[in-house]
Amino acid sequence: MIFPALFFYLFSGVCIAAAVMVIAARNPVHSVLFLILAFVNAAALFILLGAEFLAMILIIVYVGAVLVLFLFVVMMLDVDFAQLRQGFIQYLPIGAFLGAILLIELVLVLVSWTIGPDVQRTIATPIPPIASTVNAEALGHVLYTRYVYFFQAAGVVLLVAMIGAIVLTLRHKPHVKRQNIAEQVARTKATAIDLVKVRPGQGL
Repeated sequence: MIFPALFFYLFSGVCIAAAVMVIAARNPVHSVLFLILAFVNAAALFILLGAEFLAMILIIVYVGAVLVLFLFVVMMLDVDFAQLRQGFIQYLPIGAFLGAILLIELVLVLVSWTIGPDVQRTIATPIPPIASTVNAEALGHVLYTRYVYFFQAAGVVLLVAMIGAIVLTLRHKPHVKRQNIAEQVARTKATAIDLVKVRPGQGL
């Protein structure tokens, strides 16, 4: 029992320290790297709890896709964060007010939160048809049988959100030449060729 406790304190301590450095780091690239470290340690904590599916999702989806995308976006855009911080004092009262509301809500949840008498028995009782399977197989069985419609609906919502984000961020510059397939296919000899009569001794 000493080794699981030792690894728990090690991973949780590194995770908390990395989360603090995400906020405290001045360089946004360093913040993203610390966030990757925090997610890796959180995945290790999930493995200690026996939730290997959540650990895989955390590494593959968040670290492997989302955070790497953030890192490349921050590095490629070269955003002037000093200019963005100029209006920090202006929005500080609103941010402090919203932060205070969030803190009060968290305190109310922690004070009024109680464990139900049947929670431990429900968690310890596996689903009968898939009691001998691992977590990933059990979750897949439940998602694609009992909750398949909700799962597909969530996928449709995410697809619509992705398309909406692309449409909202797509900007066409007026002076940039773009390929128009319809115009290229509809070209005729009259529109494609421009005959110019050049007089002798003169260039174009």
